[in-house]
Amino acid sequence: MNYLKHLFGTVLFISVVGISYGCNLKAKEPIKTPLIAESITEKPTKQYVKIALLLDTSNSMDGLINQAKAQLWDIVNEFTHAKCGNDSRPLLQIALYEYGNDNLSSREGYIRQVIGFSNDLDEISEKLFSLTTNGGEEYCGQVIQTSLKQLDWGKNADDLKMIFIAGNEPFTQGKLNYKDAAYNAKEKDVIVNTIFCGNYEQGISTQWKSGATLTGGDYMAIDHNRQVVHIATPYDDVIIRLNSKLNNTYVSYGSAGYAKKELQAAQDLNAAELEEVVVVKRAVSKSSRLYKNSQWDLVDAVEDDEGILSKLAEEDLPPALKGKSESEIKSYVDGKKAEREKIQKEIQELNAKREAYIAEHQKEEKGELENALLSAIKTQASKKNYTWD
Repeated sequence: MNYLKHLFGTVLFISVVGISYGCNLKAKEPIKTPLIAESITEKPTKQYVKIALLLDTSNSMDGLINQAKAQLWDIVNEFTHAKCGNDSRPLLQIALYEYGNDNLSSREGYIRQVIGFSNDLDEISEKLFSLTTNGGEEYCGQVIQTSLKQLDWGKNADDLKMIFIAGNEPFTQGKLNYKDAAYNAKEKDVIVNTIFCGNYEQGISTQWKSGATLTGGDYMAIDHNRQVVHIATPYDDVIIRLNSKLNNTYVSYGSAGYAKKELQAAQDLNAAELEEVVVVKRAVSKSSRLYKNSQWDLVDAVEDDEGILSKLAEEDLPPALKGKSESEIKSYVDGKKAEREKIQKEIQELNAKREAYIAEHQKEEKGELENALLSAIKTQASKKNYTWD
């Protein structure tokens, strides 16, 4: 499963590196006119990293999908610490497409948008676990073009936008020429990165490398069926126990609150079915700034807008808060927030020890994809003023 870490870690970091504007947001110069005494400064908008994952779900790709399910949390955990040159923290949005599956519509090119750009990590995880494989035609150019047309990539030149496509058939299949799709990607400032599931040279000969280089992206080849042995640490069980306590700090509200809280628990179970270490990685993600659930959790919602408490109807409240005054609800939410922050801090501290333990006990594999990627990505990222803390 480590390789999809590479896949997703790659996705993430390459997205961070690929756009010419990077993180160098600067306020515009004050505009002065004879009629206006005060200067006007345009405030920069929030910065995003937008990642579209295009996954081949034909029969041969079961290994790819299984690793994708696990490695979502590696992306989040790496990206949590990314910082722009102006000390801001870019936000992460992920979209997911599947292609090359006979169960999909032939009229749509055997392509389906599984989820559009979203920062709802539980929902993204749920959609990954919903994927199944079945043989089909794999049209790389068309799925790239479809994602370019359907997704809201935005017009902010400072956003980092990228596509990551993985598969194992020739990149040239389908009526739509992949070069045209690559040209359209460049027009939108979107970098296409390709992952060939197979032999490196075969990926080159079947134009996967060309598909990446046309947009300044990276080409990689991986063994998608490779089994990786994860290193258990003395901190794993404690983190898993803390994860259960962390769930108890979430206060669902609104019509979707209960279902969303159930989804949170379901994704914990999905992670556990893969491997214990995936539960640990997910717990670490849930203790990070990127795991926000303002749309259904009252603690996150109040942090974003304290005024929400005065807007909630009685039927929107969970049983524990029905009949309570606004001040009583606020006190309850504040208590849950303090409890959550304490647990999140404990998880982060334990994870730092866990990572040190893994680094000490993990044998280096010469030529391992991760080593090559991190070296290249860190070098490029430094040119865009990204740092990690």
